[in-house]
Amino acid sequence: MRAEKFGSFRRRVVAGCCALLLLALASGEAAQAASPDDHGSDRLDPRITEIMRKPDYPNAQWGLLQQDPDSGRVVHSRFAEQFFVPGSVAKLFGTSGAWDTLGGDHRFRTPVYAVGERRGSTLDGDLGLVAQGDLTMGGRTRPDGTVDYTDLDHTYANDFPGATLTPENPLAGINQIARQVRKSGITRVDGNVIVDNRLFEPEPVFVPVPTPLIINDNLIDLLTTPGARPGAPARLDWRPKVAPYRVTSTVRTVAAGGPTDIEVTTSDNGTRIRLSGTIAADSEPALKVSPIADPAAFGRTALIEALGRAGVRVTAHPTGPNPVGKLPGSYEGRPRVAQYTSPPYAQYGKLIFKVSHNLGGNLAICLMAVAAGSRDCMDGFPVLADFLDRAGVDRKQVQLLDGRGGNPVDRTTPKAVVQMLTYWHRTPEAEVFRNALPILGVDGLLAENCTDCPARGKVFAKTGAAVGLDALNNRLAVGAITIAGYLDKGNGRFDVFFAGVNGASTPTTDVNGVLSIADDLALISAYLQESAARREDCEHCIARD
Repeated sequence: MRAEKFGSFRRRVVAGCCALLLLALASGEAAQAASPDDHGSDRLDPRITEIMRKPDYPNAQWGLLQQDPDSGRVVHSRFAEQFFVPGSVAKLFGTSGAWDTLGGDHRFRTPVYAVGERRGSTLDGDLGLVAQGDLTMGGRTRPDGTVDYTDLDHTYANDFPGATLTPENPLAGINQIARQVRKSGITRVDGNVIVDNRLFEPEPVFVPVPTPLIINDNLIDLLTTPGARPGAPARLDWRPKVAPYRVTSTVRTVAAGGPTDIEVTTSDNGTRIRLSGTIAADSEPALKVSPIADPAAFGRTALIEALGRAGVRVTAHPTGPNPVGKLPGSYEGRPRVAQYTSPPYAQYGKLIFKVSHNLGGNLAICLMAVAAGSRDCMDGFPVLADFLDRAGVDRKQVQLLDGRGGNPVDRTTPKAVVQMLTYWHRTPEAEVFRNALPILGVDGLLAENCTDCPARGKVFAKTGAAVGLDALNNRLAVGAITIAGYLDKGNGRFDVFFAGVNGASTPTTDVNGVLSIADDLALISAYLQESAARREDCEHCIARD
């Protein structure tokens, strides 16, 4: 009897504490009233309403949806069924579609066939590398088979300072293929090397444009390091070094604290690259990139040069156009002399999400088209539509014309994003998918946010941005900053959420103003997680008692 009374008393105390806790989140001298558009079972953390009502957002609109994916209970809802510009949060749709269509364990197998007659160690004919849409071709693969990335990827080097390179050789897959050709017994090719890039047609609506063969994200990396003293030439390194690309630099070192301002110019065909400008003596190495104008021709030359290093002589000239017209209609009966096998697609999904890989996001649409038997990337959208229907996503609440979230027509509602996240939460790959997203204060595009706050490591979320120049007011127009993913409540439970702001702007054209808005969205996700965890602790205590 005494035990029953004590248990009853404890439950009342715990319940009372929970009520006080939830009340504290919605009241007190520092709290502000929730928006009349904020509906759900709980009031917003006052720190969130304080961010939303900052004078920095006079003309902006905020959207928010937080939901328990197991019970369906809506915690917060603000304009949940209104369209928002998603930015790269749109990658959650396209990359999910490719992940589902191909399978998370799908590996791209890029073969090389001998097209001609073998006479001993000589091939009288051509080698045909049949591109399969492999996103990295070994250029990011670690020794353990996972795909490497840095928190700020080299693909963003021309837009944001601080981008860095992974240590892997961008030509690793091409080198491996060349060694396999040599191991097959071929030491001489009396003919050509041809990249078969007929897997799909490039789609100019997608920017960047995916190609069937991709080496180093179709980019040349240009790394400038300060010289020994002010006035000295800066040191230059670049990769991958493939003919006929040539890079020169006139960048000079200036005094510590001086400007680092490097400009990249290229010839019409992109093969002559020149760097100019200045770099401060105390600067970290500064990374820039230049596009590879013809990925198929680049890959052809890269393979011919790799074959030479492996001991296989090719009589064809190493540079020049890729003669795809010489390829056979079928490789049936042709001996396969090499094959590169990629990591599983789940690793590519992780890369796309962690660094917001635009080329990979667009490629996902093309890969769905190929899976449907088409060479037209636009035919990937019906495949995506079928997937969204099966996943329980109201696709009428999604508008897309690419896979990266960069087209002006791209829109989504918070509800559709949460539906997408809820689908993955209920699959056997839930943990793999969740960990593929940037983790607050840990990695990816959220690595530098909230590194010391309680939510560190407990928010798994894709970020997005859509930014352009407002020339009229000499500032940056922020079409959207968004974030969406999972909030770890503890006890193995998660909430799904979307938060975003449309129609913000920065005081000037300084990109740091955009980063400040992104920081606000990251803080909102942190505060949502903290509140969710406290709520879960209360409910867990009540259930246990």
